[in-house]
Amino acid sequence: MEADSFAGIQGIEMDTDEVDAFLRSQGFGVLSLARDGEAYGIPISFGYDGTQLYFVLLRPGARSKKEEFVRETDTASFLVYDVGDKHDWQSVVVTGRLEPVGDDDWPALRDAIEENAWFPSLFSETQPMQDILGWRLVVDEMTGQRSHDAP
Repeated sequence: MEADSFAGIQGIEMDTDEVDAFLRSQGFGVLSLARDGEAYGIPISFGYDGTQLYFVLLRPGARSKKEEFVRETDTASFLVYDVGDKHDWQSVVVTGRLEPVGDDDWPALRDAIEENAWFPSLFSETQPMQDILGWRLVVDEMTGQRSHDAP
C-alpha cells in the first residue's frame, strides 16, 4: 500500500476538547501495565475529572495480580475506544504514572467514577471483598484519533 493511500485511512487527530469530551462520554477501556519485560492488559472501568483518570481495583483475596502490576508499572498506558463500523470510530490513548489515591482524595475519585464509570456485575452483593483500592493515572500525554465520519 502506498503512503498516500495509507494516509487516507489513518484518521484525524482529535484536539484537546474532542479528547476531553470523548473521555467524559466513555466508561471503560484497557489499562496496559508492564513489569520486568512482562506485559499485562486489563479491561477496567474509569472515571475522568478533566485532568486525571481514576480506577478502582477490587481485591477479593489476599493477593491480586492486577494490584501487583499496578504497583510495579513505571509508565502505564490506557486505551479508550468506540467503534461503530469501519467508517465510524474514535480512540484515545493516555499515558502516565499510576499512584494510589489517599484518604483525602476519595471524594474526587468517587465524583469522577460516578460521573462516567461503567461497572460489570462480577460479584454477588453477598461476596465479601477484601479491599477496594483507588488509583489515579497522572497524565503525561493524551492523544486521540477519529475517523472522518465520527462525530
